[in-house]
Amino acid sequence: MIAPRRFASALAALLAATVAPAVAQDMAITNARLVIGDGSAPIEGGTVVVRGGKVVAAGAGVSVPAGVPVTDAGGKWVTPGLVVAVTDLGLIDVGAVDESNDEEAKKARFSAALDIAPAINPLAQPIAVSRAGGVTRAAVAPLSTASIFEGQGAVIDLGADPNAVTTARAFQYVELGEGGAELSGGSRIAAVAELRNALGEARELAAAPAGSRRDDVLLNRSDAQALVPVVTGRQPLFVHVERAADIRMALALRAEFPQLRLVIVGATEGWMVAGELAAAGVPVLATPLNDLPARFEQLGATQSNVGRMAKAGVKVSLGAFFDQPRYAPQYAGNLVALTRVPGATGLSWDQAFAAISSGPAEAIGMGDRFGSLRPGHAGDVVIWDGDPLEVTSGVLKVYIDGVEQPLSNHQTRLRDRYAKPLTSDLPKAYDW
Repeated sequence: MIAPRRFASALAALLAATVAPAVAQDMAITNARLVIGDGSAPIEGGTVVVRGGKVVAAGAGVSVPAGVPVTDAGGKWVTPGLVVAVTDLGLIDVGAVDESNDEEAKKARFSAALDIAPAINPLAQPIAVSRAGGVTRAAVAPLSTASIFEGQGAVIDLGADPNAVTTARAFQYVELGEGGAELSGGSRIAAVAELRNALGEARELAAAPAGSRRDDVLLNRSDAQALVPVVTGRQPLFVHVERAADIRMALALRAEFPQLRLVIVGATEGWMVAGELAAAGVPVLATPLNDLPARFEQLGATQSNVGRMAKAGVKVSLGAFFDQPRYAPQYAGNLVALTRVPGATGLSWDQAFAAISSGPAEAIGMGDRFGSLRPGHAGDVVIWDGDPLEVTSGVLKVYIDGVEQPLSNHQTRLRDRYAKPLTSDLPKAYDW
């Protein structure tokens, strides 16, 4: 039987998370070590002003309009909210409980037509945990179907309200490389043929949407329709590839389908084709700090991968954060530390923070909406008690669209419960 006090606490937390969204309040944070998030250096004594849920000004010497409530940061770090790209936030609550897991659809009749937005659970504990770590936006990707097409991902905010989905059907996700080969018949040859055929069928459907289709089509109509925005350039195509040859193959698709808005995901061997990626202007969401080849397609793995791509001019950010997206600052901080390792190539502090804020936002096509504290962007602001790229630093306050967010979650409640436990809070097996 659940203790009354514990039940009341759990009920209060649930009700707090399911009430109508709070109205954004005007606010200003002054005397901050301010990070805009666009790759520029931190600003000492900076100020950010948010009105109506949007940033209206940020920088040094910014005046606070009359009547706007002011918080003095006391020299603490103030940054835009973190943006994690290619994650499973909202699709999984407890990984070991299949009933709470919506990241797989291996028996589905559809592939490209799958839209994960209706499955996003704003009450999933990983969302609350990530929010407490400074994450305010995420690009959630479908991860596993019976096809190389894994469906349409969604962009979400991590606010404590029922309306998590910012943009449904935000991108299409395709698995190539070793994973794609396995899904399409055992060879990359089959995966590439399947991809080219599907894009070709979608292009034909786009040209004659009301007409009859050929008799030899392989895609059902729903999957073909879902790919029309991809071939017409209205929806980004996220392509997961790791080895250099597979990256080149993905880039070559634009010769046949010039309107494709490619985004490369993974890219363990991206450093080997950095010049080609930079010339193509294709964004990369790289898995950070792969230094050992977990698979044959990752033989060229090196921790310097991201740094070398950035040095070559590639639009590279960090991506593929599963299980613990809140660790994004730790990965970014390690890339800063690499700049001090002889022979290694890392990122400057400014580059590293942009790689987990404005960079991912731009890669998913929403760099004009969030990811930095530029005027007009969402009022996603985080106050830290130290350098956000240091593992010893923590989050003090999080605002999403100008609304202060709760930082309590299952992990913090367990911490508080057992830090100085009452006898009534302990399982009966404990003998005091």
